[in-house]
Amino acid sequence: MSIQIFGTAKNFDVKKAERWFSERRIPFQLIDLSEKGISEGELSSVLSCLAKTTGSTGAAVELLIDKNSKNYADIAYISDEDKVEKLLDNPLLLKQPVVRNGKTAATAGYCPDIWISWKA
Repeated sequence: MSIQIFGTAKNFDVKKAERWFSERRIPFQLIDLSEKGISEGELSSVLSCLAKTTGSTGAAVELLIDKNSKNYADIAYISDEDKVEKLLDNPLLLKQPVVRNGKTAATAGYCPDIWISWKA
């Protein structure tokens, strides 16, 4: 299992996710969105994983967007393709943490109920 956590070091849900994986001795890699961002390939992989569970790419994009962000108005009323570009330009619009388990599964936000199923 190769876990990647995308988020900022100051985000409380990111800290909770780090603690959750650490307590279970599950190794993870933290990618700081404020420093490194998210690559197009990584975002595409996360979107394809989320699209499997939500049923469509559009719903997956909406799930990834942090609606409580102060810059939400910048992304709220544009097309899905433009939203993906906007997320690449400003990764702090992502709901944190974005947790990816290889190329097979991903979550947006704090979702320990889903992560527990990844252990198997």
